[in-house]
Amino acid sequence: MDTGLDARAVDPLAYDDVIERVDPVLGMEVHVELHTETKMFCPCPTAFGAAPNTQVCAVCLGLPGALPVVNRKAVESAIRIGLALNCSIASWCQFARKNYFYPDQPKNYQISQYEEPIAFDGHLDVVLDDGEVFRVDIERAHMEEDTGKLTHVGGATGRIEGATHSLIDYNRAGVPLIEIVSKPIEGAGARAPEVARAYVSALRELLRALDVSDVRMDQGSLRCDANVSLRPHGQQEFGTRTETKNVNSLKSVEVAVRYEMRRQAAVLEAGGEINMETRHFQESDGTTSPGRKKETADDYRYFPDPDLQPIEPAAEWIEQLRGTLPELPWVRRARIQQEWGVSDEVMRDIVNAGAVELITATVDAGASAEAARSWWVSYLTQKANTAGVALDGLAITPAQVAGVVALVADGKLNNKLAREVVDGVLAGEGEPEAVMVAHGLEIVRDDSVLDKAVEEALAANPGIVDKIKGGKMQAAGAIVGAVMKATKGQADPARVRELILEKCQ
Repeated sequence: MDTGLDARAVDPLAYDDVIERVDPVLGMEVHVELHTETKMFCPCPTAFGAAPNTQVCAVCLGLPGALPVVNRKAVESAIRIGLALNCSIASWCQFARKNYFYPDQPKNYQISQYEEPIAFDGHLDVVLDDGEVFRVDIERAHMEEDTGKLTHVGGATGRIEGATHSLIDYNRAGVPLIEIVSKPIEGAGARAPEVARAYVSALRELLRALDVSDVRMDQGSLRCDANVSLRPHGQQEFGTRTETKNVNSLKSVEVAVRYEMRRQAAVLEAGGEINMETRHFQESDGTTSPGRKKETADDYRYFPDPDLQPIEPAAEWIEQLRGTLPELPWVRRARIQQEWGVSDEVMRDIVNAGAVELITATVDAGASAEAARSWWVSYLTQKANTAGVALDGLAITPAQVAGVVALVADGKLNNKLAREVVDGVLAGEGEPEAVMVAHGLEIVRDDSVLDKAVEEALAANPGIVDKIKGGKMQAAGAIVGAVMKATKGQADPARVRELILEKCQ
């Protein structure tokens, strides 16, 4: 029965009240576009951002008589992902046709896997903000092809509701996808939204380390569907679930799960029933809205694809691929933390800032770990926040940050001047040393220049000179400040102090 109750009819329940009444159960479906050079079943390129409908052929357009051929590199990536997720790898699996009609699917079916996925029964341990480890069990990771992209035009929201027409770009149709499906995530309680975010974050980090995808959520190469259901405390049976589609940032994953828990709880509290449906996440206000009735497996009429042979990865090949797995991100992070000598709390701040790889690369470029960490998690994080971009989206490279650190270490810049140099690099003015020279920011060490500035400062402050001569050496700080101001911060303060004390003897 559809009661018609929705978030528009009832106000979402307060989160604490939700947790008092029900247990949340989550299910995460994460779609990962592989960055192979060609598509899953044809030789079309996969580069992001090409002109619409220029990376297509008879196969990915589903033209009559065109036959697919499996991309070996995609299968290899799928196996490596499965191994990294502690999955069993199938010794035999096949592709199936998932039948449905939608304009972004030119064949009217999607080549996917159904009963025989390439990888199954795995797990991923994720670290929450306070260091607690939560295990998420993996149901399966299967191979499929992506759909095209629809752009809805004429409406206020960019969605199909209210649009006057839609444009279709088939460049993405056929791009290799891995769908990673979790088992029901139970026992998270009040931390369910945090667990959802941490899981997607850990998965993205792992996939980046495997170098199988660029995992750009903003470009759709990693997309998350968050399933949420609620059940009263003590009840074993799951509640009716909803699936919030294509959530495209880590923060939004947490916000969407939290909101859907509150919305469902309010509907149940009001005596309504939850509709099994897909929902859209609204970035503007953090709410979800109804999509379509959620299909079941029977609706898709799966059957083995007659044009594709089953895949039978040899045990030797699987073990060979196991040997290519990199050091897992969390193992590497623990090693790096020990090398850097930082506390768990500081390391969490570094991870939350997205700075681990940036700091590591800066150290590799010659900077000390302490200096690299200071730049990325303080000044540059502030710059990223102000600009509204991710830290790795700033227009400065680890090598350039290391260059600034070297200029400071060589005594050519102090910290204040170094920040001005960094600002110049961020503005696109060139390499650090070139910015320093162009703006005349190098620390002044010429004694003749400093001597003149010191003489003028002493002459302007006779009372302070008397204090210094009377043995109050700390008073020299005022003269140092005056000289620094006169030289626009470019004087060497240590040398300035030496000259002041010499002249006041």
